[in-house]
Amino acid sequence: ELYQESLVIRRAVLGVECESIEIATTLNNVGRIYYMRAEHDKALELYRDALRMRRRLLGDEHLDVAATVYNAGQTYHQRGELDSAMQLYQEFLRIARQRLGPHHRDVAIMLKCMAQIHHERKEYDNAAALYEEALAVGKAALGSFHPEVASTLNKLGNLLYEKGDFDSAIRVYKEGLDVERKVLDVFHPNIVVTLTNIGQIYKLRGEYQNALRLYKEAVSIQRHSLGTAHPNISSTLSSIALIHYQSRSYNKALDVYQEALRIRRDAFGDHNLDVASTLNSIGLVLFKMELHELAMQSFHESLRIRRRLLGNDHRDVAIILYNIATIHLEIGDDDEAMVYYRETLRVERSALGQKHHDVVLTMQHIGQVHQQRGELGEALSYFHEALEIQQTASQPDYMSIAQTLNHIGNVYLQRGNAKEMVDAFSKAVYYLKKAGKDEESLAISGFNFYGLSKMHPECAP
Repeated sequence: ELYQESLVIRRAVLGVECESIEIATTLNNVGRIYYMRAEHDKALELYRDALRMRRRLLGDEHLDVAATVYNAGQTYHQRGELDSAMQLYQEFLRIARQRLGPHHRDVAIMLKCMAQIHHERKEYDNAAALYEEALAVGKAALGSFHPEVASTLNKLGNLLYEKGDFDSAIRVYKEGLDVERKVLDVFHPNIVVTLTNIGQIYKLRGEYQNALRLYKEAVSIQRHSLGTAHPNISSTLSSIALIHYQSRSYNKALDVYQEALRIRRDAFGDHNLDVASTLNSIGLVLFKMELHELAMQSFHESLRIRRRLLGNDHRDVAIILYNIATIHLEIGDDDEAMVYYRETLRVERSALGQKHHDVVLTMQHIGQVHQQRGELGEALSYFHEALEIQQTASQPDYMSIAQTLNHIGNVYLQRGNAKEMVDAFSKAVYYLKKAGKDEESLAISGFNFYGLSKMHPECAP
């Protein structure tokens, strides 16, 4: 408000059309305030006026011009207008190198901003080269142990993670963590982010003990800095619980998920999507523990919340319906399983389209239920429809196609249709080989494919 009042007074004294360095500075400052409020249209309007005025009064190579160029570029970046942002970032970089030298902090920051645009476009090679250059300039300007260096290391680590180069990502994240531990408070939230980034990679590699160690350190920092009931803690607890779940430590997983649920309910109330997600996770743990009734209760509570907040036709609703159907199938209640699988299929078709992978998976399960009930014609209908979707996909999943053909072959075997059975199994073997697998991966009426071919060579293709 003071900046705006200053602008009004200056223009009243000097005239609306008057240009001055002071007015340009005030325009730039007011634009910055609008940017911080996320009012980007207003910010850009003021930055454009300030930039036009500064160019006229100071020339294109002045550092004040560069400052407004950066501010406008940052605003375009926030709006997702990446071409405009990149053009302004490049102009800033040119001025900064010319006026400040090639190894200045501002040069490092701008290289990082340009790398981020390439990163967002998934132009990973260009992004990596600029992050590396930003890192070299930053270290030369600021030293190896500086928050700006740590920030660049973490962004480079994120890029390497997205590329799937986990070894390099861990190396870079660890270097960033070393910097953060030296230059930031021991309870700084950036340390938590880096710890969880490294933990995520260990989790994906199946190195669960290393992952748990890092996540537990992150939770300890969060509890110290945020208190024991902050919702951010529940996210880290959920990651810990998932590791216990994946390592089949179901009792530990259940305890940690229940703590996360308590925090989220206290913070958000019962009608919250994070609460619903935690209830779904608890249901999955209970299912693995064969506590089917309790799992069903947890899934139904999650379903009620998601339907209330997302409507009946959301993908996340389909996930819960699928889980409920699976429990019914597990306990031998085929009729209820069929009801929920069909509702899952309806929602998936509505939310995801007719040809989505999840639609195929649900159709396969419906086919299997029909097959178990001896309704072989209905089973074939679903399997064949699933197969058609799979074979016309832009990037066919050969293993999944082989599994569907395996289902089809088994149904024909049950019906005594030898020719159709052999044709289906022959195609299944073909797709298995394309997927890099062998025929032992196929199961045929209780035998694997290799075993059946040895016992009944006349039936084997």
